[in-house]
Amino acid sequence: MEEEQKAKKKKRAASARLKFIPAFVFVLFTVLIFRLAYVQLYEGEMYEQKVNATNVKEVRYPLPRGKIFDRNNQVIVDNEASNIIVYIKREDETDQDLLEVAKKLSTYISIKTDKITKRDMKDYWIETRPNKALKKLTDQELQSQELTDKERYQMQLDRIGESDLKEIKNNEKKVLAIFREMKKGYAFNPKPIKDEHVTNQEVARVSEALDEMPGVDIITDWERTYRYGELFRSVLGSTTSREEGIPKEKLDNYLSKDYSRNDRVGKSQLEFQYEDVLRGMKSVTEIETNRKGDIVKTHKVSAGESGKNLMLTIDIDLQKKVEEILTAELIDARRNGGGAFLDKAFVVMMNPVTGEVLAMAGKQIEAINGKWEAVDYALGSVNSSFEMGSSVKGATVLSGYESGAIQPGQSFLDEPIYLLGTPVKKSVWTMGMVTDQTALKQSSNVYMFKTAMSMLGKTYHRNMKLPLDSKAFETFRYYFQQFGLGVKTGIDLPNEANGYRGQGESPGFLLDFTIGQYDTYTPMQLTQYISTLANGGYRVQPHLLKEIREPEMEGQDPVVFRSVPPVYLNRIDMDKHEVERVQEGFRKVFHEQGGTAASYFNKPPYKSYKIAGKTGTAESFYYDPELRKTYTDKPTNNLTLVGYAPYDYPEVAFSVVVPNARTNSHPISQKIGQGIMKAYFEDKDQHE
Repeated sequence: MEEEQKAKKKKRAASARLKFIPAFVFVLFTVLIFRLAYVQLYEGEMYEQKVNATNVKEVRYPLPRGKIFDRNNQVIVDNEASNIIVYIKREDETDQDLLEVAKKLSTYISIKTDKITKRDMKDYWIETRPNKALKKLTDQELQSQELTDKERYQMQLDRIGESDLKEIKNNEKKVLAIFREMKKGYAFNPKPIKDEHVTNQEVARVSEALDEMPGVDIITDWERTYRYGELFRSVLGSTTSREEGIPKEKLDNYLSKDYSRNDRVGKSQLEFQYEDVLRGMKSVTEIETNRKGDIVKTHKVSAGESGKNLMLTIDIDLQKKVEEILTAELIDARRNGGGAFLDKAFVVMMNPVTGEVLAMAGKQIEAINGKWEAVDYALGSVNSSFEMGSSVKGATVLSGYESGAIQPGQSFLDEPIYLLGTPVKKSVWTMGMVTDQTALKQSSNVYMFKTAMSMLGKTYHRNMKLPLDSKAFETFRYYFQQFGLGVKTGIDLPNEANGYRGQGESPGFLLDFTIGQYDTYTPMQLTQYISTLANGGYRVQPHLLKEIREPEMEGQDPVVFRSVPPVYLNRIDMDKHEVERVQEGFRKVFHEQGGTAASYFNKPPYKSYKIAGKTGTAESFYYDPELRKTYTDKPTNNLTLVGYAPYDYPEVAFSVVVPNARTNSHPISQKIGQGIMKAYFEDKDQHE
């Protein structure tokens, strides 16, 4: 009886639950219907917008790089326009999408296939022959849980043989060549597919078919052209190619400045130094794509702006003449006793008041096809250093004045110097009593030695021993650096050298220092030094940039964006009358009998130029830059010449440096000096 009652209760409970289910389902459907109605009525428009939403991306196109002019407004570096075919990759494109476009484009253009690698061909074979590629794997390898997709792909690559690759015929290689360039591109960044020798016929065919090749475009690009060929070429520098793009080590820096990865940038010298000015601003076009990646609209946002132009301080006509003079004199000297190691020479010409570099040349002799030829080595003017010899004696005399070691007008006996344990030191010839100015005129070594001795607090006597005083080196270097000797000049080029300090601080080395045969200096430093003397004691910073100009507008005069004013790095400690005394000594070098340069310059037409300056010869040894080895058994001479003109109102200062000459019997430095000064004044007359 009790069990029957329990069974009835269970039956009633189950019946109640069954009645509840339809009610519960009804409520759920009601909620669902209301929710659907709400979404459709109130949120339908929002979801419809999401479905039809588009993406907007910016595509930037290059504009011409700024031109480079010389000081007389002659174009040195220009741009040459050319058509290139590019591909603008979208974010969601597959390799199959790229292949389809590549196949179509290959029918309209010719393209080189020599850059295709074996790996490129294997990747392409797998991409275009998926069924055959699968057969390179066993069923066990395909189903293995231990192998990754990357490992399986590598197995396929390894098992593709030469017979497989022979299936890829020439027409497919064209597709592959285009495909590999497309894959290198970055999303919404024009990637050149063909950037050389694009014919008018190719431009026409591709233009007509652009609608069937999404992402393909034809744009105008510019190549750098150098109007004067190799003249001044190494200083102008170069830009990266389209293939190179931005160097990896500088990528982050350039990307932070809104560059694209495959942009061409200045990679050396002036092109690199003034990249921010020359680059210009790209034109910007907005591309709108739908969810499928199809382009639905384009809109030009900005027309961009060409790079700003540079006007240099260089006189390209003078530069050409200077390079011709260097070439002729170097080859002549090499043929007529200049020495087996005489292979280079340098000239720097500069306005000593403004620091404007008028010419900067270097030539190196090389045997090409059995014939001596001079190649450009102008950068050696700022990154190669040498012992300069007596040309620096003006700095020695002024250092003596300022340190109190000597007084203006003081005389010393020029005689052979015998120091304890040191080989005899003397001038080229024994001169007797000489004043400071005569010492400069006749290039007395002994006068400079006795100046150093006086700085050490000693008076010369035979077989004396000089004290070891490292402070004397620092004192001389302190004064020399005021002229720019042994420190960077500040010229607007990368990688300028300091020069090298001689090793060791023995008293004998101090004497060598005073005559320019210990520390090394660059030709540019030597020019800054003579300019400091020429302008009365101001170390002016040399510079190659004269002004920056706005991009050219047709029919309008150039608009100057910024001019470069003179920059004076320091004023030397010496008094004006002390500087003038050395200036007079330098005038005597060129214009009085007995002056070391007078036989070359105290005659027409050079006498009328009113040149003052100093000659120099430094005993040295041949240095092999490739082996980085100095051959002490191969003595040479570094021949130098510094000067400025006119001496009463200086407008040009110069240095001539000829390292590794055999002897001073072949006066190449002075012959170069004659040539460049004549060229300067003739060039000046032509431009006035």
